[in-house]
Order: sequence, then C-alpha cells, then structure tokens
Amino acid sequence: MRPSRWLAGAVPLGLIGALTLGQAATAARPDDGPTGPSAEETATAAAAGPPSTLGRALVGGADPSVIKVGSLYVSAKSVDGGIAVRTAATPEAVATAPKHQVWQDTANLGEVWAPEIVHHDGQYRIYFAAGRGAAHRMYHIGSPNPTSGYTSAVKVALPGDKWAIDGVPFTYGGQRWFVWSGWAGDTNVEQNLYVARMSSPTASTGGRSIISQPREPWERVVGNPYINEAPQPIVDPGGRLHVVYSANGSWSDKYCIADLRLRAGGDPTYVWDWYKSNGCLFGSHGPSMMSGWTPTVNVNGPGHHTFILPQGDVNAGPPSGNRFPILFHAVAKGTPYTWSNRSWYSGTAVWWSNTTYRRANVPGSTTDVGYSLKFFE
Repeated sequence: MRPSRWLAGAVPLGLIGALTLGQAATAARPDDGPTGPSAEETATAAAAGPPSTLGRALVGGADPSVIKVGSLYVSAKSVDGGIAVRTAATPEAVATAPKHQVWQDTANLGEVWAPEIVHHDGQYRIYFAAGRGAAHRMYHIGSPNPTSGYTSAVKVALPGDKWAIDGVPFTYGGQRWFVWSGWAGDTNVEQNLYVARMSSPTASTGGRSIISQPREPWERVVGNPYINEAPQPIVDPGGRLHVVYSANGSWSDKYCIADLRLRAGGDPTYVWDWYKSNGCLFGSHGPSMMSGWTPTVNVNGPGHHTFILPQGDVNAGPPSGNRFPILFHAVAKGTPYTWSNRSWYSGTAVWWSNTTYRRANVPGSTTDVGYSLKFFE
C-alpha cells in the first residue's frame, strides 16, 4: 500500500555463508526530482549506506518493478504525478539511473500506484493503478521503446469493474492471465487476490476468481483492513505456478511476503487448488514466520517485491539458475517504520525444494509438497 491508501475497516552451501537470510517490503515515497532521485530518496539511501545486496538501501521509495531485457535492466516507478522508467547494466544501478518520464497523469486520474513493467509481444507494457479512494482501477501503457513513445493510458477491463491495484499480466499453460489485489464489493473490507483470463493485454474474458483472502492468523497480525496485495507470479523449476504476495498492513513492520503454490495439474481459477505457505517466508516479525524460515537481520517490514526475470516472463528460467535477484521495499532496522522511511533494497531469492504446505477444514488434500522460496537480504 502507498501512504494515501485508506486505513479503514537446493542452493550450494557456500552460498549460504555469503548471504543474510531475510526479506523486505516496498512503500510509497515522495516523487523524484526533475532528472534523478529526489533529495529525500538520496538522503534515505545515504543514511543506510552505499548500495549493496546486504540489506542496504538503494534509493528511497516503494513498490519496485524491474525486468531484464537482453543485457539491460529496466525499472518503472511512480514519480512526479506519472511514471518514470530507468535503465542500467545492473539491478542495483537501475534504482538511481537517470529517469525518463514516460507518462503523466494529464487526465487527472488520481493517485498513481505501483507500476509493473513487462516486455511482452515485442512491447514494453506498464500496468499501474490510478484513482482516488474507491475509484482505483488498473491501467496500461505500452511502447516498443523502454524510455519513450508510450501510448495513452487505457483502462484494463477486469471482471466486475471493482477496486483493483497491484495488477500484473502473465502467461501460464498457453493462456494469458492477470492477477491483482482487489475488493469483493465496493467498500474496503479486506484486500483479496484475484485472477482472470485475458483475451488481450487490456481485456479480460470470463469472470474473476478469488485465489487468496487474508484469513490466516499470521496474515491478520495487523489489519483494518486485512490485506493480501502485491502479487508476483512465477513458475518454479518443476513447472508449477506460484503467486508470491505481501500480507499484513504495509504501514506496519509486520508487513511480509508469503506464497501461494498451485497444485500439480491444478486450475488457477479454483481457490482450493492453491496451497498457502504456513507463515511469512520473508519478514521481520518472528512469530509470523513459517517454521524453518528466519526473520530479517537488517530491515523491518519487507514486502512488495519484484522478481527480476527476463522480459518479466514467469516461464523464463531465472538468469542465475536456482537463485535469482529481487528488489523489495523495507525500512532499515533502528528507523521508525513509516511509509516515508521505506526504500528499495536488493536481495536474492532461492528455490527451496521438498517444502510441505499444510491446511485443514477445506476441500482437497491437507498437504502439498513442492518448491518454496527462501529470501536473502
């Protein structure tokens, strides 16, 4: 969530020693300056130390989205009442590279949140939420060039036309899909995760299907509302679909990252074919962590991450094999947890095999074994 959102209602053993286990979360920050990071962004990063994969802030801000296209890393960020794109040779450098303002909210849509960039069908496509209060909906802009030439914003036609944020497209099983965080109705009771089939980059077909609600005790440590948001789809080495998401209030250091794993041969639209991790996989609140996963060392409240994948394609093999780079937002330990103190951080995700997720009192098997993820600051 961003500050203006309502508060209503197997890896080599040698690698382990080189990384610090943990996770971090992203949040909204003031806009960038005209040509680069704002003074607040620069001050936040400087206070935390130089860029590093070991729990140091890269730049002030929230909701990172980064992909790799060829040898180039490309990011999208909400800045200056619109969206800016940056490109660089490394994931860390992309956070502070010169920015290119690719879209302005000249139509006065409202607050612009959490742009997600992908490279599909030969086009750079940016999906973002815009609106005020209950009017937030998902929008799309596209261009063959990462830093210029984007189309006007087009509203993404999602089933039911309800409040929607944090949406991202993906292809799985030969079908286009869209996953997002939204409301069941027209009031902010809770944020759920939904999926729908897509007939084009901006149009859905059929209805929306709920795949997760914040109903587990560890997802309800902080609420009003309780939230599942920032879904990030990814396919594991066994070919199974995951939606890795953020839970608990983003205004709290209890914010964390968890996992939904589709059973083998499962239907993405059937909620009981999804198995949820039994706790946070990346977070700073020890009691909320899944057994065998440890809390962060350097940051509090990690969340709203991005898997840095080739073209943003969930079916693409990670560029580093079993482990791959991520960015996330969080607040440095020892710093008050506020939206304005959040920064982008770099880290690593690692596929973790033979991990059992358990559930009870619902249809289907009570256990499911497969890949999970461990995160390293």
